[in-house]
Amino acid sequence: MDTPSGLLVPSIKNLQTLSIASIATELARLRALASAGKLTSADLTGGTITVSNIGSIGGTYVSPIVASGNEVAILGLGRRRVVPAFCEEEGREGEVVRKEVMCFSWAADHRVVDGATVARCAEVVRGLVERPEGMVVRMR
Repeated sequence: MDTPSGLLVPSIKNLQTLSIASIATELARLRALASAGKLTSADLTGGTITVSNIGSIGGTYVSPIVASGNEVAILGLGRRRVVPAFCEEEGREGEVVRKEVMCFSWAADHRVVDGATVARCAEVVRGLVERPEGMVVRMR
């Protein structure tokens, strides 16, 4: 989180057990504490996977590194932007169209998880971002 004190990375505990609404509530709580400079060490530790959204402050590309002792992976998100691209639809191949793109950069601790697993995870995340209606099926 971009705060007056600099970038802070609080951890949402047991995320896999929470509903979307509960995640949003916890994120709002952590954001308020971060803005007030009142995050505790418990709020800042215990994460396994970090999501860093530099796109929210205008960044396009990032090279994330796994920095924490317990962290297994990190995903860096760049800003969404519009670019010209070639259409891939049947009958429109080669036509130049407007396309929205966003850079996702992954890093992982290969002592814990192999690159193929990270690549498969990246494909799942990409699919959910490109077709968010798929998340509705998995919502709690």
